[in-house]
Amino acid sequence: MPTLLNQNGFKFFFYANEHEPKHIHVMKDDDFAKIELENLKVVQNYLKPKDLKFALQIVAKHKQKFERRWDEWFS
Repeated sequence: MPTLLNQNGFKFFFYANEHEPKHIHVMKDDDFAKIELENLKVVQNYLKPKDLKFALQIVAKHKQKFERRWDEWFS
């Protein structure tokens, strides 16, 4: 499970056996969300609204880096 970023109690990662479309999992405490990288679409969400908003900002900021790491891992 490659961890891409730990920030402010959030863990951004993907699983080693993922599938398309490219997406990121976000965990904070026992809550989580799944966000597609192409369009920042929230596919699953169990985060509090303010935590989801923060997570989306971080994913947007690091989108290219996360996509590059996905491509490196799965190529």
